[in-house]
Amino acid sequence: MFSKELFGERVSVIRKQHGETQKMLGDTIGMSSNNVSEMEGGKKTTTSEKIAKICRHYHVSADYLLGLSDDMQGGIYSWTDEE
Repeated sequence: MFSKELFGERVSVIRKQHGETQKMLGDTIGMSSNNVSEMEGGKKTTTSEKIAKICRHYHVSADYLLGLSDDMQGGIYSWTDEE
């Protein structure tokens, strides 16, 4: 089952592991740092397009971010740069 809190926690952890600020992530995916903060705090979610951008940017699977899997990389090796 999807949990906004788990989604936000996973985004936050991955972002910090990459040494990025909320503003840096927001600039990358087209979102304000305030919205990133609300998303990481489990108060908001985002669009599927932005989730896909987060996955590509950090090379993690959407299933992992959404809490459907604990495998961070599930299936991402089949992606190409054009996709």
